[in-house]
Order: sequence, then C-alpha cells, then structure tokens
Amino acid sequence: MTAKLKFEMEFPITASPHMLYQYFGSPSGLSEWFADNVNSRGEIYTFIWNGSEEQAKLLQERPDEKIKFKWLNDGEDKTFFEFRIEVDEITKDVSLIVTDFAEEDDLEESKMFWENQIDELKRTIGA
Repeated sequence: MTAKLKFEMEFPITASPHMLYQYFGSPSGLSEWFADNVNSRGEIYTFIWNGSEEQAKLLQERPDEKIKFKWLNDGEDKTFFEFRIEVDEITKDVSLIVTDFAEEDDLEESKMFWENQIDELKRTIGA
C-alpha cells in the first residue's frame, strides 16, 4: 500500500469566521452541507451519506479557527482531514483551508469532491 499524499485547498468565503465555524464545528452544521446526517458521541462523529456510515475521531478543535478529524477506518496513522479558517490581516478576507489525504490515483477525484462540498457550503451560507 502506498502512502497517501497530503493536499490543501484554499477557498475564499464571504463570511465571518464565527459564522463559518458553525458549519463545520458542530454535527448540525456539518449536516447542512457535508453529509446527509452527522451525529456525535464525545469525540466520535458519525457521518451518514445515502445510508452508509463513516466514523471519525475529533483530534483537535479551536473554536472559530479549526477542527481536525481522523477517519476511524483509515489504517494510516498520519492521515486526517481538517477545516481551518484564515483571515488576511490587511484585507480581512476570510478563507477556508481544507487539508486532506488521498492516494495518488485518487488525488484529482478527492480535490473535485472538496470543490463540490465547499460549493454546497457556500450555497448553504449564501456566500
């Protein structure tokens, strides 16, 4: 098995960091754009798409800044996915940085997945 490649994608979003964080810092927020439904028990989140479930462990959270998860079914220790908000100090422009991992053959498909998901997020928040 080859190691997965880390990639980051930056998406400019017209929203305050606090408002944006509500859409990925809580199960109800994630349910609005990322998955059909999201539940949490402590640090274990269950993401439901079309009747199938994937579980992830919450690794790190900084309100209004970032949240990091690790898929429980991913055997690689160093992989995770993360949503991070960055604000340009001069322009005050807000960007959402998505970090994820994918196998080389799946890299373009994974990037397209995130572009579609963030488009859905932008539609949801009206950004």
